[in-house]
Amino acid sequence: MTNLIKGRKLSREKDQRKALLRSLARSLFLHERIKTTEAKAKEVRVLAEKSITKAKKGDLHSRRLLLKNFSEKIVEKLIKDIAPKYKERKGGYTRIIKLGPRKSDTSKMVFIELV
Repeated sequence: MTNLIKGRKLSREKDQRKALLRSLARSLFLHERIKTTEAKAKEVRVLAEKSITKAKKGDLHSRRLLLKNFSEKIVEKLIKDIAPKYKERKGGYTRIIKLGPRKSDTSKMVFIELV
């Protein structure tokens, strides 16, 4: 019996998929709202919420874990600006707002934003 594999492949190899999700998460933290496809948004939500949870701790270990995925500038913004907003919140830091389909290929488009 085959079991389900967690996550979406997004028609990319592992390293390309990892780079794409990091890039989307960086853009989300910098701009606090990005427009992307629904599948990519659902995948980047996992990475973004785990990163915010780590940033809420704010200790050295959490900072080093965040530096594996993000630049110093983004880690500073996460720890100093974004994490304090969610101090009392247990989870659910992102919101996905559905838009219409994209005209060229009818992909489902969404906004993903920080709550």
